[in-house]
Amino acid sequence: MSKVAKVPLLYGLVLAFTVFLLASSTSGSKQAGAARKEDIPYIKCQVCEKLAAELLRQVQQKHAESSPKKISEYQIIEIAENVCNLKKEEADWILKIDIVEKGDKLELVDQEAEGMCNSECKTIERACQEVIGYSDTDVAEFLYKGKLHLDSLVNYLCKDLTKACSTVPPPVPKDRTPGEPFIPKPTKDAEMDKILRSMEGLPGAPGMKMYSRDELMNMKNFGGEGADEDDGDDEENFPSQLGKILKEKEIKKADWKETIVKQVKSAGETLKRHANDISLSLKKWWTGKKAASSKRKPANRKPEL
Repeated sequence: MSKVAKVPLLYGLVLAFTVFLLASSTSGSKQAGAARKEDIPYIKCQVCEKLAAELLRQVQQKHAESSPKKISEYQIIEIAENVCNLKKEEADWILKIDIVEKGDKLELVDQEAEGMCNSECKTIERACQEVIGYSDTDVAEFLYKGKLHLDSLVNYLCKDLTKACSTVPPPVPKDRTPGEPFIPKPTKDAEMDKILRSMEGLPGAPGMKMYSRDELMNMKNFGGEGADEDDGDDEENFPSQLGKILKEKEIKKADWKETIVKQVKSAGETLKRHANDISLSLKKWWTGKKAASSKRKPANRKPEL
């Protein structure tokens, strides 16, 4: 197997193994609940206001990172498209909000750290998606034109464009079932989530199937058997190292996340070296091809009359 073909395969193995360990280490915890659609009318305006503030913050941050060069409208559209999608980094702000019942109202209370994403988290995401809907390009155009003022953005997004704050929210029913308490997310969980998001879109990631532990153990050549001998020690040892981790049944569950974080970082460095080698080889090939082409003498042309 060539190095070019093997790089995406290694990416796929890393991603499959990472998702497997993450699922295994949290298998005993309660799964995230579904969004409570009935709560959306009570928080929709507040979500819109916080969404506007977050859009403005991220666009201003992107401006600062790109300065003195101006950011493109496409970059702002990308922020607007992802800001209500919990699978994207731009939506991390949703994880820091708790829904609190106060009297006959629901209030969104900001928290210092990210929390575990259960039904309240999904409810805020759903409300956010309902607010922005198909208006992401309109909001992006508004921000691209330099209208970077929170009040004007709130009025445009929440009153003119979506009507999210055009009416007063109804009172919360007295028999409403209280939501779950806000539980801060462990640091290792937050770090693992960021790693998974950073791997999205890499070669081998699209359409990746999630494998169970038994499926991974039964995979043929998972330990690297049959690999080319000249592919380097890193490529030969990498699959076997993953196999060893799977076979260490006595490893404590608390150590799994730390172990996979180290493995992913190590694998990332190895894959980056391979990618650089391939890029350099292609560059040399292309340079040689251009040089050979330039040395060819042009065909003789007939003199003009």
